[in-house]
Amino acid sequence: MYSEEHKIYLSKLKRDKVIVILLRILILFILLLTWEVLARYNLINSFLSSSPSLVIKTIVNLIRENSLIIHIFYTFYETIISFSIASILGILIASLFWANKRIASVFDPYLTVLNSLPKVSLGPLLIIWVGANVRSIIVMAILISVFTTIINMYNAFNHTDKSKILLLKSLNASKMQIFMKLVFPDNIKTLINTLKINISLSLIGVIMGELLVSKKGLGYLITYGSQVFNLNLVITSIFVLAIISYILYFIIEKIQRKLR
Repeated sequence: MYSEEHKIYLSKLKRDKVIVILLRILILFILLLTWEVLARYNLINSFLSSSPSLVIKTIVNLIRENSLIIHIFYTFYETIISFSIASILGILIASLFWANKRIASVFDPYLTVLNSLPKVSLGPLLIIWVGANVRSIIVMAILISVFTTIINMYNAFNHTDKSKILLLKSLNASKMQIFMKLVFPDNIKTLINTLKINISLSLIGVIMGELLVSKKGLGYLITYGSQVFNLNLVITSIFVLAIISYILYFIIEKIQRKLR
């Protein structure tokens, strides 16, 4: 049984959570309402900035054409694949670097250079090397997100409590045992935060790739809309992207709560 003080504390937490959610909804409602009013009374150019009502009409039209779900599916599929590969690859390489500091020292400058390199500049090369298809989009997204994963996780592994590592070494624990029993579990919080960043970077990489080569996906809709001066389509695609980004972030949040 919970004590009376603990019940009050839990009630306060629930109340604060509800207040935060309501404030988020209120801010979004005010922004959308302001946008709609400004466009409706011609205080802003609705041709250039669209409006919530025009966005809804565009979404309805895309649904009637049976194209919106297809474009969302392609973007979502490419994001999940690139996110999974980049996350697993990044964690494995970071683990290797932690296990062998010499290898880490050798590759450290290359990692810094590759991380700072604008990946969009590699777009034309990726199209030539991989082909103008889904693979080049996934590779682009992986290149954008994998180096962040490696750097964040490697730094986190290196900052694990040295006294705990020393204690396990005194008990004759192997390097693998130290990593699996201490280093990795001790950095789950950093891993989750890295995954949150990684999912956003993967989505950015996918959209960049779709802007270059795709014939399907939300990035393609943005490119097509800008080419035919259909800015309602462009802004609608960006709006849908924002929703997808939030859903992916929400999934990572749920995983974090389960791990807790």
